Amino acid sequence: MFTDMLAYDFMQRALLAVIAISLFAPILGLFLILRRQSLMSDTLSHVSLAGVAFGVLLGVSPTWTTLAVVTLAAVVLEYLRRVYRHYMEIATAILMSMGLAISLIVMSKSGGSSNVNLDQYLFGSIITISREQVLGLFAIAGLVLLLTLLFIRPMYVLTFDEDTAFVDGLPVTLMSILFNVVTGVAIALTIPAAGALLVSTIMVLPASIAMRLGKSFKTVIVIGILIAFIGMVSGIFISYYAETPASATITMIFISIFLLVSGLRRFFVK
Repeated sequence: MFTDMLAYDFMQRALLAVIAISLFAPILGLFLILRRQSLMSDTLSHVSLAGVAFGVLLGVSPTWTTLAVVTLAAVVLEYLRRVYRHYMEIATAILMSMGLAISLIVMSKSGGSSNVNLDQYLFGSIITISREQVLGLFAIAGLVLLLTLLFIRPMYVLTFDEDTAFVDGLPVTLMSILFNVVTGVAIALTIPAAGALLVSTIMVLPASIAMRLGKSFKTVIVIGILIAFIGMVSGIFISYYAETPASATITMIFISIFLLVSGLRRFFVK
């Protein structure tokens, strides 16, 4: 039964895409949660719509314009975070509203086909993902895994105490900007598969679940990757046979796992 589904090229690409996403999404999501920047993924996903709009207007691949816009937004977000250090929600609100406003204005100047493109990027369509997009997802997955292996201790210190990181001589601002940029690029590459409206959920929920199960930082990362893999792969299979949107199905699976884990912890941990 499963082999019949995998006989289709588009399902093979979809499966490879979710495997790649499951490798990097929980890692980035964990750092976002611990840095109290969970809404950053949502902000950058909304800003990415401006990149899509510019791509449609200019007649070029929205992927490249989205990467450029999200990278710039990631740098601006770090600047706003410094300005409003104790009011991070202000920075995210400013950037999110600006991104949506720009995307609507640019889309209004585009041709009639822009609505179709915008819908595709809003809700995602993992079954239409291309081979190049799959390669891009594996490239960012490899980069995130490599950076995590090389810089897990400095990022750990930066995440929990920026003042200590500064005293230790770490380039705090540069590291924060690079983390934002890598996260932005990952979100931009994930949006065609997950959609701008659901990509933040896919990044944050596996890490949130893992934090309730793991007892150490590295354990949480491993558990998060496993949960992301199980949730996303099972979501692809369920969506195929139930004929439901893949990204929405995956999201509901993660929410179900989160509720199940939270309920079991409350029952067994008094």
